[in-house]
Amino acid sequence: MRPEGIAVIDDVAAVLEEIGFDPDDSVLTYRQAQVLALRERDVSQADIADALGTSRANVSSIEASARENVAKARETVAFAEALQAPVRVRVPEGTDLYDVPQLVYEACDEAGVKVDHTAPDLMKVVSDAAGNAITGRQVAAPLTVSVSAEGVVRVRHQE
Repeated sequence: MRPEGIAVIDDVAAVLEEIGFDPDDSVLTYRQAQVLALRERDVSQADIADALGTSRANVSSIEASARENVAKARETVAFAEALQAPVRVRVPEGTDLYDVPQLVYEACDEAGVKVDHTAPDLMKVVSDAAGNAITGRQVAAPLTVSVSAEGVVRVRHQE
């Protein structure tokens, strides 16, 4: 009978293979993907370290690097989508959040793009995506709201 840790590692290897993970086409190494997959299954860093024959500190470092790489990849995708979006609205610092939907709707009308969000929904999308760039009802840091040809709204801000 195999130790439990090995079975968990084998299970994750099967999952990575099933979803088509290829480290040659990814921003993650195989080990980073393995650690993230295990952590997503609520396996502790100590248990992962035991199964992989390494230290918990090393697993922690691998996980932190993996999460940073994922965040950078998401930012890169958001940047590429913003470049391709037919609608980009610059929202200056100090703008009232309640004014943002009208700015977006006007730009979308001009570009012939349909947005499937009511004004309150659009304010929530912007506020949620902007995080600390929105304080109360005020835009605290400049935002760029982009809308794809399909009406998908993305928000970018400088931290």
